[in-house]
Amino acid sequence: MDILFPMSISKILSKISLPFLLILISTSQVFGQEDPLYSRKARFHPVVATNGMVATENKYATEAGLQVLKEGGNAVDAAVTIGFTLAVTFPRAGNLGGGGFMVAYLADTNEVIAIDYREKSPLQATRDMFLDKAGNVDKQKSRNSIFSAGVPGTVAGLTMALEKYGTISLQRALQPAIELAQKGFPVDQELSKSLIRAKKQMQKSASSMEIFYKENGEPYQEGELLTQKDLAWSLQQISKNGPNAFYEGAVAMKIDSFMKQEGGLITKEDMQKYQAVLREPVQGKYRGYDIYSMPPPSSGGVHLIQMLNILELFPLSSLGQNTAKTIHILAESMKYAYADRSKHLGDPDFSPVPVSELTSEKYAKSIKDLIKMEKSRPSSEILPGNMNIEEGPNTTHFSVIDNDGNAVSNTYTLNFSYGSKITVPGTGILLNNEMDDFSAKPGVPNAYGLVGGKLNSIEPEKRMLSSMSPTIVMKDGKPYLITGSPGGSRIITTVLQIIVNVIDFDMNIAEATNAVRVHHQWLPDVLMVERGLSGDTIKILTDMGYRVEVGSTIGVAESIMKKGEYMYGASDPRRPGGLTAGY
Repeated sequence: MDILFPMSISKILSKISLPFLLILISTSQVFGQEDPLYSRKARFHPVVATNGMVATENKYATEAGLQVLKEGGNAVDAAVTIGFTLAVTFPRAGNLGGGGFMVAYLADTNEVIAIDYREKSPLQATRDMFLDKAGNVDKQKSRNSIFSAGVPGTVAGLTMALEKYGTISLQRALQPAIELAQKGFPVDQELSKSLIRAKKQMQKSASSMEIFYKENGEPYQEGELLTQKDLAWSLQQISKNGPNAFYEGAVAMKIDSFMKQEGGLITKEDMQKYQAVLREPVQGKYRGYDIYSMPPPSSGGVHLIQMLNILELFPLSSLGQNTAKTIHILAESMKYAYADRSKHLGDPDFSPVPVSELTSEKYAKSIKDLIKMEKSRPSSEILPGNMNIEEGPNTTHFSVIDNDGNAVSNTYTLNFSYGSKITVPGTGILLNNEMDDFSAKPGVPNAYGLVGGKLNSIEPEKRMLSSMSPTIVMKDGKPYLITGSPGGSRIITTVLQIIVNVIDFDMNIAEATNAVRVHHQWLPDVLMVERGLSGDTIKILTDMGYRVEVGSTIGVAESIMKKGEYMYGASDPRRPGGLTAGY
């Protein structure tokens, strides 16, 4: 299909480096009819369709999900198919051995539901299990050992979604994943590079090396075929026997046996007891739009709404996108939200979480009054609010909408790239290292620099706190924006800026996705900025008291907008290989 660019973009394109342009083209193909509104004003074109759309970080997953929609399946059917397919074709984050969250709008009942399939700590887990004899956190043990794995939730979550809200069989949903695992698929450049980076840690697992590296120990190169026979076996077991195969049957037995052999903590009882949970989404309003996002044990939805409540009290549209004043307001809002995250967020099944207080307009007003427009407030002066009660960069997100208006926003993860790097022999399943998302010691940052308190301390069967923020924005009672992102601690602020770019600055979804992002998480007291922000803006922010660091990319959003009869989508060019497609 042709790739359409407005004539006004020619000067901009001439200044873009060739590698970035190639990324833009590969991730922003246009499907269907062009909307004149977007051709007049767009710097970047979104994908356009009218019947259904899928946005993921991997072309095989996008194609598998879109085919389900074309066959008459709904958005949940497509999402579950995508989730299982990514376990094969995007192994750094797609998974059977991890967990995540799904937010879905169901058109028939006009409701938004949330499925929590976050991992849980094993029954044998203890609060101080990652502390050495001196009382310091052993980062190697919490991140790269057999003890770093939580009880996986992905299979339970995806199968629950399909059983309750889908229309196709589990066998159909698993079909593309099984075929791609059995027959293999050509490795792309991004997968090959990620395997090079992961090799050192992968070498501790003979099974991981056998799957992802050749006999000479070299990673698969771009274009070479990667087959995963053991993973195909696991998927076939689930296809034949449902989730019981994973949590009680043949797959569970292999996990239990491996844990006993290696001295790990996950037992057959842990697997049998695991259940995904239906939860009420957190809900807020922003400039007339309804925001639905994931509740605890995700911190994402709570703090997304908290920050939007603060931002609504400022005239952002008149201040301008990515001006120093707008970034200042964003950054100060982020500081207060992440300070609250450190104290008040955890697993709601273990401790009460003050969701209504944190997301109240009254609380937002109290924070707004503390923000000084002329200067940054040091993080050392910001404390978590008194409520009267006490993820990794290699996560992946996908968004789906169908012709009937059903929509799914799903984020799931292994935590680090390839999780713990440990594969359970005979299963092809990589184990997560989500136990590092607990607060191993109150006040000590985790791998993403996030500081936690006692509400996120380790306890048996507890779900670790997450930043994953699958979100659906509604307009006039219908899905308007479906979005989410990987990125560890930067997930929440990535989703925040997608929403602000669309609503406050009237960007199309491709523009909103490509715009430069910023991030502040309270501690460390650093304003992180992507390359591309004006040097003059950075100087103004520095003069205001910010310690600005220009560096790596922030988030990888996969988003879809619905305006009238048209669907508009975009895959983030920050990570090559994504594909948004519709029909």
